[in-house]
Amino acid sequence: MSGFDTIEDCFEELTPYVKICETGLSSDPLMNWRLSQLDNITLVSNSDSHSLEKLGREANVFDIDDVSYNALYNVLTNKDARRFLYTIEFYPEEGKYHYNGHRLCKVNLSPTESKKINNICPVCHKKLTIGVLHRVEDLADRSEDEDRQFGVIPFKSLIPLKEIIADYYEVKSASKKVDTLYDLMLHQYGTEFNILLDISLGQMQQDGFKDIGQYIDKVRKGEVEKIPGYDGEYGVIHIKKQTSSNVQNLFTT
Repeated sequence: MSGFDTIEDCFEELTPYVKICETGLSSDPLMNWRLSQLDNITLVSNSDSHSLEKLGREANVFDIDDVSYNALYNVLTNKDARRFLYTIEFYPEEGKYHYNGHRLCKVNLSPTESKKINNICPVCHKKLTIGVLHRVEDLADRSEDEDRQFGVIPFKSLIPLKEIIADYYEVKSASKKVDTLYDLMLHQYGTEFNILLDISLGQMQQDGFKDIGQYIDKVRKGEVEKIPGYDGEYGVIHIKKQTSSNVQNLFTT
């Protein structure tokens, strides 16, 4: 709840020089597009150096021949959608402070639900811990229905491959079973981004990864269920389940 409400409040006379903003893991472009004050700002998404396995959770995808400071600066400051293709996003709902709530009371509320009860916990009657989405609602001058039309650079929301495999097996991502399949797929396809973004369902089926390929396809299509994090409790992103007969049909049509 600290900080500034506008870029001008923060940077004052230097505001015209602020051309690029990093959205962070706690927000995605849809959340930022609701603030018209960011219309002239290029949004980028960079991974944090959390650990080796977490590198690349967010990234920027460019199509440029000259990978130099000046080339990147020109692409970013001009919002050149021909060369800045898209950003790769972490689902912000997975963050520990997306919704409002009380962890000990197991109260998890959207900003709308929270405001109806004056942000007071219905269990312990103390003030709720306010999350990131609430802050967006306070600052936004556009509705969720309006946000998409203001985005210039598109984005893709991904789930790390180990988390997809863990959801498929219904185990923890640190399990040996997850590591085994993860290593097999990396050996076959080279990189995690290649698997999550580029390898076709048909190719994965041909190579013996039919079932996990279906899960990856669902992530590409945004077919996920979100349980937002709150008050220090991580959120959970589940891939929507489907019957085996339907899975086969999706590969053969």
